[in-house]
Amino acid sequence: MSEVLTAPLVVEFPFTRSLGPVQSAFLTGLRERTVIGVRAGDGRIVVPPTEYDPVTSEETRELVEVAPTGTVTTWAWNPSPRRGQPLATPFAWVLVRLDGADTALLHALDAPGRDAVRTGMRVRIRWAAERTGALTDIACFEPHDEPPAGGQPADHDGHFADPVTGITTPARLDYTYAPGRAQSRYLKELGRRKTIGERCPSCRKVYVPPRGACPTCGVATDTQVEVGPRGTVTTYCIVNIKARNLDIDVPYVYAHIALDGADLALHARIGGIPYDQVRMGLRVEPVWADDGRYPDHYRPTGEPDADYDSYKELI
Repeated sequence: MSEVLTAPLVVEFPFTRSLGPVQSAFLTGLRERTVIGVRAGDGRIVVPPTEYDPVTSEETRELVEVAPTGTVTTWAWNPSPRRGQPLATPFAWVLVRLDGADTALLHALDAPGRDAVRTGMRVRIRWAAERTGALTDIACFEPHDEPPAGGQPADHDGHFADPVTGITTPARLDYTYAPGRAQSRYLKELGRRKTIGERCPSCRKVYVPPRGACPTCGVATDTQVEVGPRGTVTTYCIVNIKARNLDIDVPYVYAHIALDGADLALHARIGGIPYDQVRMGLRVEPVWADDGRYPDHYRPTGEPDADYDSYKELI
């Protein structure tokens, strides 16, 4: 058995959202070194503020300012910080109930060691040197010996100059992908400009890309079959939004292609033809990438379109 392939893989999606008056006031307040909460229907002060009462689901609008100091309600030690976390040295994740608030805020506590952290300890916000209107404007919490200040939190109108009205949150997942034995064989054969599938010993269908087992019968598939290289477009979509870091002009067509000899359609981009001329039944062939390891896209072969009955089961 040949070696199973592995490769680092990053899945990244920047999530963009607009802010209502409550979240706008909270994030703009952080930029101005002010912590804003909201008063719920039962009088509790919720920090971070929610746009709706967490108990009654009623809309919340009554903003208040709370202190930048608070008390740790619970914690967990993080001995090995990862990329993108608040601190590069070991720290504690803490839930902090800020003075004047009735709920806790999750953030990092900069402490010299886990023995220096305890439930009930007093902490204060360490503000970031540069603030943009995000939760990261709180660089972290740090130990603070002063007792809670008395009194009630002050009402706040939520008005700031140049308020933050939207945020973009970069969601990212880094991991190592191992395609397994079946797809490792498939990828290695693509490097030889061959496309292989695997035949089910029970139903005799050939699956491309191979999965190592028949999705219909549930039995192992270990017989390799070369398919294609030509195939038929079974269905397709027109892409009108340009993806970041993808050097392809829009609009373009992404299609399901049933390779000759295969019983499962794979997906690939269609090129060499105007997007509005792509159609079901179009006969196509691969155009290999410059490094020859995989098809960059598929283009028309010039053959007559395939009869619908020949691919209707693969749509």
